[in-house]
Amino acid sequence: MKQITIAIDGHSSCGKSTMAKALARRVGYVYVDTGAMYRSVTLYALRHGLFAADGSINTEALRAAMADIVIDQRLIDGTTTTFLNGENVEREIRSLEVSNHVSPIAALDFVRTALVAQQQRMGQDGGIVMDGRDIGTVVFPHAELKIFVTASAQVRAQRRYDELQQKGMPADYEAILKNVEERDYIDSHREVSPLRQAPDALLLDNSHMTIAEQDEWLIARFREATA
Repeated sequence: MKQITIAIDGHSSCGKSTMAKALARRVGYVYVDTGAMYRSVTLYALRHGLFAADGSINTEALRAAMADIVIDQRLIDGTTTTFLNGENVEREIRSLEVSNHVSPIAALDFVRTALVAQQQRMGQDGGIVMDGRDIGTVVFPHAELKIFVTASAQVRAQRRYDELQQKGMPADYEAILKNVEERDYIDSHREVSPLRQAPDALLLDNSHMTIAEQDEWLIARFREATA
């Protein structure tokens, strides 16, 4: 069977990573979490004081640092885990602080250029499932299967709240909802690679779907694309 490239895009907190990981395991493909890559750059910027009090970014300092930011993803106990310069940062990059700062970092052209180049190298031979904001429009515009995922802001905020609670991390529903809505606006209105549904992407609104229903929908689309 031919190995294809699967691009999953959509709004924040739609469960893109969860569904992409599950699909990759089921069909024996490699999974790449591109959102974690942008979160890792954001974590680096936060740790190195590259955000001013007003939220602005020291872009020149970050640009100069990009060559020293090494992000890799490894499969640990069956789970894709993100490392920043050799450190396991999977927990740190999921914090609300990182969530509140990642959209402006992801909007920087030099950050996207560097990470898109990495992503394209990862998926050049197919057999890959990649999720993010611009996978089907910029990274792999010729992907054989493109999915665009959405859900209501309230549903996504609740899911994010539940996820943080389960991990024992601080969570405030109203703050998370505000973050979800702000990220939707920034991601959709940025000048570089704005979030949008590719013309040939299949829409998946999972607001009222169980994970099992979602997984069956995805595997059915995979079988159609590889038939």
